[in-house]
Amino acid sequence: MTDIESGQQYLAPHSAEEPIEGLPQGFGDGLSGRVAFWIAFSFSLFQLWTAAYGTLPSQIVRAMHVGFLLLLGFALLGNLVAKTPFGKMVLWALGIIGFLTGVYNWIFYAALIERAGFLTEIDLTVGVILIALVFESARRLMGLPLTIIAAIFFLYCFVGNHLPSPFNHRGYDFAQIIEQFSYGTEGIYGTPIYVSASYIFIFVVFAAFLERAGMLALFNDFALGLVGTWRGGPAQVCVLSSALMGTISGSGVANVVASGQFTIPLMKRFGFRSAFAGGVEATSSMGGQIMPPVMGAVAFIMAETLNVPYAEIVKAALIPAFLYFGVCFWIVYLEAGKAGLSGMKKSELPNPWQAVRQHWPLVLPLAALVYLLFAGYTPIYAGTMGLALVVVLILGTSLSALIGPKVLRSVFWIILGLAAASFTKFGVNILALVIGALVLACVLFKGGRETLGICRDSLAEGAKNALPVGIACAIVGIVIGTLTLTGIASTFIGAIISIGKDNLFLSLVLTMLTCLVLGMGIPTIPNYIITSSLAGPALLQLGVPLLVSHMFVFYFGIMADLTPPVALAAFAAAPMAKASGLRIAVQATKLATAGFAVPFMAVYTPALMLQDAGPLAAAWGYPVEVAYIVFKACFGIALWGAASVGFLLARLTLAERLLAFAAGVSLIVALPLTDEAGFAVGAAVIAVHWWRNRHPPQEPVTP
Repeated sequence: MTDIESGQQYLAPHSAEEPIEGLPQGFGDGLSGRVAFWIAFSFSLFQLWTAAYGTLPSQIVRAMHVGFLLLLGFALLGNLVAKTPFGKMVLWALGIIGFLTGVYNWIFYAALIERAGFLTEIDLTVGVILIALVFESARRLMGLPLTIIAAIFFLYCFVGNHLPSPFNHRGYDFAQIIEQFSYGTEGIYGTPIYVSASYIFIFVVFAAFLERAGMLALFNDFALGLVGTWRGGPAQVCVLSSALMGTISGSGVANVVASGQFTIPLMKRFGFRSAFAGGVEATSSMGGQIMPPVMGAVAFIMAETLNVPYAEIVKAALIPAFLYFGVCFWIVYLEAGKAGLSGMKKSELPNPWQAVRQHWPLVLPLAALVYLLFAGYTPIYAGTMGLALVVVLILGTSLSALIGPKVLRSVFWIILGLAAASFTKFGVNILALVIGALVLACVLFKGGRETLGICRDSLAEGAKNALPVGIACAIVGIVIGTLTLTGIASTFIGAIISIGKDNLFLSLVLTMLTCLVLGMGIPTIPNYIITSSLAGPALLQLGVPLLVSHMFVFYFGIMADLTPPVALAAFAAAPMAKASGLRIAVQATKLATAGFAVPFMAVYTPALMLQDAGPLAAAWGYPVEVAYIVFKACFGIALWGAASVGFLLARLTLAERLLAFAAGVSLIVALPLTDEAGFAVGAAVIAVHWWRNRHPPQEPVTP
């Protein structure tokens, strides 16, 4: 009998379930826990059906997506947080009412279109209820800061006409405001919710399935075997495993919790300071949002907002992701050298290639996903097909274990592979038939039934993991709706343009500070949506390519989760590191040097993100320009890393640290002769340091 059937609280044994602010893990006890579990399961089925077949109008899909979010969110709050039976009953009632707002949009879809601009009192009542429930769910699940920001924007619609110029607007009546936010595609059901319902949900479930299939174990074994012997081995393992984890999961904080339980104690046991160990985990895990092919949810929102293929976003992120994780490796290497730490013993580590040989089928769905994304298919199609292939792999593995002779198992996999691959020619129906046949076969065998349970649990976990993203997208629709209704964004844009006419760098700094300040209280997704809506058009008018300006905002939205005083990723690592979240945040900021430098470099040299060519390309060709900029960025950031750690071949003197930092800055800024000065000073610092420490160092201490 399963946990669900026995009435025990359901708790996934694996880390695929992401802790959500305001919610413990699990679905609750008894009957209500089972109901919440099956609501989550049904939510996933509904989203997968709409993604695969798309027969419903977009407006209905968005409304039902929000309805399911409210139902599941309030149900879980009732099961896991409510302290009294009455409180639990109230929260469940709110969830059911929230779900009915989606049903209302579905039933009266055509009628609502016909009476747009002339809504009835019932329509307005449903709209008010929807807005109130979205605010309440955001308050309970996402915290007060984001809710307060959205409330300020919402209130501005009602009172903005009484403010002095240039902050005033013409004024709007109650019905127009409610219609703006509760119906149509400019408010709660705007682009963020469309992306959440279409793309993000699929990829969250995709990651949950891969994790349950053992992908995290494969990443850890591969990283241990490949880089465990390097100087600072456990921390290098943490960086590589988090980078690999980032290829399938775009949630930084979830990655901290998933891999930190293994990597942080290992780093501490090896000799790293607690705060540094937590900083390595937080920094490398947050990098998962910029690591292709499955980047953070923001990347899908960006692609939809800019109306560019998702592959273009991935292309722009390739070099910055390489630099980001390269700096993490480099600073760990330096920190280990400073502390006298060597690598781990090879005899104690798994063989990385043996791990790949044993689990190589897990890589196939990820490879198919990458192919489909870069072949020009939409993210929703690529994600759905990738997820379907994971299901085929999991169910097929269970059935193949029942086949005795190796030859027959090989024949089984060949037939199954050909049938699954035929979706490229015959469409999604062929995959549905293959999965249906596998499910039917699994029902007949004991091992197969257990595997079906894994798939069932993954669907429910994926729906719960999607809650924070979905609720954030819903509440941020209030902000977007205010901007489109009142036009207040033009005031902010004008201010940035007026500053940037004299100093683009100052405009970039103001945008960066906006991201970091907003990030103190709100997640990356609403941070990006709000800041890019305000600053993106302004930076475009100042000559910054639109994709680069949005990536600039995206990067600093991520950095906000690492930057003191409110560093969500650092505080997520604190319990495992047993260190202060602020101390971890300081170390994480040092490790994330590339995250702060690369966005500024990309604005002045867009070729760093494989965008517009510069003057060097005109003379020597685009590949030469890209290679030069990457080399310059690597050299500059390497100097910054040495300056921040205070170690290269040996401990750096104060003068060497200051000169190394100055040389790094010279290579980052784009002014006449700064590159020449940076290379000269950097080379001089390295030469002097080498000469001073040219005698062989002592053997490192092996713990």
